[in-house]
Amino acid sequence: MSKKTTTYFSIDIETDGGCPGLNSMLSLGCVAFDEQGNNLDTYYVNLDLLPEATQDPKTMEFWAQHQKYYDQTRVWCQNPAEAIPHFSRWVESFSGSPVAVCMPSGFDFTWVYYYLMRFNGRSAFSFSVLDMKTMAMCMLRLPYRESTKKRWPRHWFSRLPHTHNALTDAIEQAETFKLMLKDLMESCNEKV
Repeated sequence: MSKKTTTYFSIDIETDGGCPGLNSMLSLGCVAFDEQGNNLDTYYVNLDLLPEATQDPKTMEFWAQHQKYYDQTRVWCQNPAEAIPHFSRWVESFSGSPVAVCMPSGFDFTWVYYYLMRFNGRSAFSFSVLDMKTMAMCMLRLPYRESTKKRWPRHWFSRLPHTHNALTDAIEQAETFKLMLKDLMESCNEKV
């Protein structure tokens, strides 16, 4: 019997507030990669605002301080009813079982799951999501609230900049996850 493979999907999103449905997802970026860490493809889309949603004032204050990044989320926007099913088909086009990778999953994956359920009728990931902060907690043997990035080993960090562009940030996050996974696999092999 052959081992079932996994395809990882590092996901980053940008929003105009903290709650899916009450606020809108502005953009979705994703990079797919295999178990060996090879990047397979990328996906990026800017989304139209939900007509019934509002913009959170505090979030919009943040965007006012980063106006050029916000402006990048407002070009070539697509209707979520078309873009999200397309994203789902893209995820399902890979042979491995899909696993979303997010930081924090309680934010990014919640939004993606909401949009998939609302506009696609189902989640291409089911409930398969890996939270990098929880992974760090286990690897560093620290309480969850103390497992912040400032306590992570420097060699876990990608040299890519954090730009508030959903795609480049998803790529940056994928590179960090691959370095964490490498350390995890090496420590598991040492114990065998």
